[in-house]
Amino acid sequence: MANRRLAVPAIVASAFAILFFGLGSFLGARPSTEADEIAALRAEVDQLRRAQPTPTGTSGMTAVAVDPTPVESRAALVEDVKRQLQSEMGLLPINMIRDRRQSFVELYAYDDRGSSSYGTAGYLGNGYFITVKHGVMALGQEGLPDPRKITSIKLMYEGRPITAKVIDSGDARVEVDPGDWAILKVKETIDLPSLTANLSYQFEFADPIFRLGNDYSKGIIVATGYVGQKTPNSLVTCLTDGHPGVSGGGVLNAEGQLVGIPIGRMQGDYRFSFILPLRDEMFRRVKGATATH
Repeated sequence: MANRRLAVPAIVASAFAILFFGLGSFLGARPSTEADEIAALRAEVDQLRRAQPTPTGTSGMTAVAVDPTPVESRAALVEDVKRQLQSEMGLLPINMIRDRRQSFVELYAYDDRGSSSYGTAGYLGNGYFITVKHGVMALGQEGLPDPRKITSIKLMYEGRPITAKVIDSGDARVEVDPGDWAILKVKETIDLPSLTANLSYQFEFADPIFRLGNDYSKGIIVATGYVGQKTPNSLVTCLTDGHPGVSGGGVLNAEGQLVGIPIGRMQGDYRFSFILPLRDEMFRRVKGATATH
């Protein structure tokens, strides 16, 4: 009985001895392991630090140095993007629109009844202008006992009126007709950029166009639109503003060339307009005009 009582404490003491021996061995080995791990971690951090890319402010970091694109290449790329956008959206560069605007002038005609009317004329060079016949000649007067006559035509140049004379015209007897065109000439020397006429423009459906005219006698205004359809009488319909005063102005294509003149609109609809395409006979009396076919 006494031996069993002594055996229990001996067993417990042995267990504790084994536990403390193992713990001592573990604690004795731990500092060496941690030191190795810390050393390895420091080595890894040092390696990462050496491989870290150079900071570039708040724009981020680049792992590989890349040579910047040459200025010439960037400029060419930007211009190419601009051209594509202009082509897709049917836009003209602002500087081109401003330049073409200078080629158009306000037109005012006075008759023998004391009345006056206004329109637009486009400059062809060497003192020649193109406009609509109904803006400078009284139409529909055949057979009348006292026909109305236009007695004076004035073009606004540098803020003052200069006299113009009709030297050629189509055979129109009514407005909005294929023969509703006229060529004017001024004797005074003027300095305006001349238009380049494109006589072979096809006026395809939905082609973007640009119309410049003397809207409501408020000066030359630009409007954009699109080609509609060709009519049986050789006119072209389009969707662009046809306000009073734009007749005789210019219709430009996407390259800034003169391709036609606005001559009228649908009654009661200022957005449904009619264009008279340019053709060779309009230039038969014009000397030195720039035209392409």
